[in-house]
Amino acid sequence: MGASGDMIIASLIDLGSNPAHIKEIMESVAPVTVDIERTTKKGISATRVRVSEIADKSETSTYPEIVAAIRSSGLPDSIVRDALAIFSRIASAESRVHGVSEDELHLHELGQADAIADVVGASAAIHDLAPSKVFCARIVAGRGFVDTAHGRCPVPAPATLGILAGSGLLWEYGSIEHELLTPTGAAILAHLADRAEPGSGGGCVATGIGYGAGKADLEIPNVLRVIRCEDERGGQGHDHVQGHVHGRGADADMDRGGDASLWWDDVEVLETSVDDVTGEVLGNLIDELIAFGACDAIVIPATMKKGRSGHLIQVITKPGDSARIARRIIEETGSLGVRISPTKHRLIAKRKMESVRIEIDGAEWDAAVKIATDEGGCILSISAEFEDAKTIAQKTGVPVREVMRRIVDLAWAAK
Repeated sequence: MGASGDMIIASLIDLGSNPAHIKEIMESVAPVTVDIERTTKKGISATRVRVSEIADKSETSTYPEIVAAIRSSGLPDSIVRDALAIFSRIASAESRVHGVSEDELHLHELGQADAIADVVGASAAIHDLAPSKVFCARIVAGRGFVDTAHGRCPVPAPATLGILAGSGLLWEYGSIEHELLTPTGAAILAHLADRAEPGSGGGCVATGIGYGAGKADLEIPNVLRVIRCEDERGGQGHDHVQGHVHGRGADADMDRGGDASLWWDDVEVLETSVDDVTGEVLGNLIDELIAFGACDAIVIPATMKKGRSGHLIQVITKPGDSARIARRIIEETGSLGVRISPTKHRLIAKRKMESVRIEIDGAEWDAAVKIATDEGGCILSISAEFEDAKTIAQKTGVPVREVMRRIVDLAWAAK
């Protein structure tokens, strides 16, 4: 089947994500009310997430307004980064469709409060489950026409098709005369999925299934299925969306030197050299690229030809994101080209977010921590989220390094 934002959230909640936590986050970031309930679609029991706007539905936001709202939400950095990266995909596609810059882009259906809540809710739900990888099976987009703010358009809608292009996701029209894949759903899947694999369910053991119900009643079950799987050799879980959610693949141990305690990941590396870009622009570039969906970005001082001082920009991306992010690098720096190193392999720890409560001078504060573990669940490291520590430091007068140390000590003590 296809997917929408609310279906993705519902399927992840059905799989085990904390419904109260997700509801609280969605209602905190946008003027909406969220109802989570059980329903049945063609005999399949599923979770349904209903998002109702409190404000006037005719009011929409520009892309810069959405970015500002998410950045000022006070949510953990990891959720904010994912939400911004998802909206970046939407804005990039809409910008190409309508021929306007992203700064001038006025999002209609996607700029409404329920879409903002959907994107943030999906980001929070996937972090709550913390799968090591997410694979996405072939998506059915639907057929026919859909009414948009710009008139009647063929399915997939132009923005949806723009998001699918270059995402690496596999899709087909299918036989159902209905819009099955929305732009929001496409952007969330494109960002969350590490790769798209045909029949990506082999060689694993299913340990959980979640069904998320859509709004429409169709001739087939209108549900999105998510499956939590474990490696057939007993490895930690990963997830397959619209087929299932799992962990490392069957060949994950190759070239590891016998260490099977970490996850195998595929990435690409982008590089470009610049000698006429200011430090302010480079600092902003890193923030922009992370918000745009890059896995990581660094700037390295370099000596260029003729002895000129310059910088080497290195960016790690998911394989399907390279062209889109390379274009952004060129736009932001004025570089004439970006080198792309084909698929690289890296070993990574599993990361999840938790919260600890810290007391300073009689006042209590909640602070997020990032916990890295291996496949056996052994904790490798714990780090405090800087923005939470910074806020506490500013309000208490305690140095931020001391606040971070106390937060980490509390997190370790709780384990």
